[in-house]
Amino acid sequence: MSPLRRPARLRLGLRARVTAAFALGALLLAASMALISYELTRQSLIDERERTAVRAAYFDAAVVRSGLDTDAPDVVEVLRSLDTGSSRRALLHLDGRWHARIADSGLTAAVPPELQQLVGSGQPAVQRVRVDGRTALLVGVPLSGSATYYEVTSLWELERTFQALALALTAVAILVAGSGAALGWYATRHGLRPLTAVADAAEKIAAGDVTARLDPATDPDLTRLSTSFNHMVDQLARRIERDRRFAADVSHELRSPLQTLAAAASVLQRRREHHDERTAVAAGLVADEIDRFQRLVNDLIDLARSDQPAHRAPVDVADLARRACAGHDLPPTLVYLAAGTPPTWQVERRRVAQVLANLLDNAVRYGAGPVAVRLSRDGDTGVIEVDDDGPGVPVEDRAAIFDRFVRGRAAHARGAGDGTGLGLALVAQHAAAHGGTAGVDDRPGGGARFRVALPGSLA
Repeated sequence: MSPLRRPARLRLGLRARVTAAFALGALLLAASMALISYELTRQSLIDERERTAVRAAYFDAAVVRSGLDTDAPDVVEVLRSLDTGSSRRALLHLDGRWHARIADSGLTAAVPPELQQLVGSGQPAVQRVRVDGRTALLVGVPLSGSATYYEVTSLWELERTFQALALALTAVAILVAGSGAALGWYATRHGLRPLTAVADAAEKIAAGDVTARLDPATDPDLTRLSTSFNHMVDQLARRIERDRRFAADVSHELRSPLQTLAAAASVLQRRREHHDERTAVAAGLVADEIDRFQRLVNDLIDLARSDQPAHRAPVDVADLARRACAGHDLPPTLVYLAAGTPPTWQVERRRVAQVLANLLDNAVRYGAGPVAVRLSRDGDTGVIEVDDDGPGVPVEDRAAIFDRFVRGRAAHARGAGDGTGLGLALVAQHAAAHGGTAGVDDRPGGGARFRVALPGSLA
């Protein structure tokens, strides 16, 4: 039983991480400032309201004390004489009975017994209570041994002010966080622009354009990076040029003796009937090996030229495919042009002709012959597909067979025990020169399907 694999964690890009860091930092800063501002404002307003409520309660208590200081006081008239407005309500506890300006049983129930005992003992007290589900400030003032005065000040308007303040500060915090994210995105966009230039230059170099360079004057802080990058590309370009020149020189030097050997082998082949059977067989083997050697030398010369970017021009690829079939003694009816695909593409004629020739040669040699050559489009990408009726290519060998001089299992997968040479390697190289790819997959019904994608060929 195979062990369970942990799911791969999603890794955010550098721009996303920096933007998130800016947004998070701005949010934390804004939230901290909003919380501090809220608490300071809240405490200041509550303290001010309590001082105001206490002063008003003491003033009203003095009025009530003066009103009661008569022979026959009218308690209701005394309480009605108070100017309490709509936010304050007065209570009088006189001789064990509660008196109010209006009947309000819930108001008297809101006075805690502990506070009554404290005020009844002659000590003023202040406490927050809940009246009708809302917060209020209760101030108790002793008037005499049998009378105590209570005033309830509503804090509902203050609470609504706090709610509006909290909402405003929250909106500001969110706005600041969004501004931080926008600032982070802007900063990373401009800060990573030099890295984008490096990535663009690297892509051009990977596509074969070794003339791509960075401008050291773009950013003074990145002069060392630009200079080092350009120096690296210079070294790489010189090495590639040396390798290309070496391969081309060796291939050209081999052509002359190979032509001499080929001429001699052709003479032996023409006089085959004059030799004994063993000599004739040996002469045939020599001729075949010389022919294979000549193809290898030609491939080496083409490979030495293949690192350059493709020089695009309008080419009738459908006609080119039919000519390639004719060159391999195959019927032109194998070529199929998909609906909506124009026959003329923007490609380099020599490279695409060699791609078609090498794919057909590969199908003839190792795939029991081609069964279809399809030309189609995927957006602005031209697609060449060659199907064969052979044994197919195992999944683990599908990338290796496009390497140079493939040997071992990948070579045996195509029936070539001595290696597949440079044919498919040139296919991949020519596709890369167009900025495209080469691959192989299973063909429905058996066999292999070789696919070459050439981006921008149908733009």
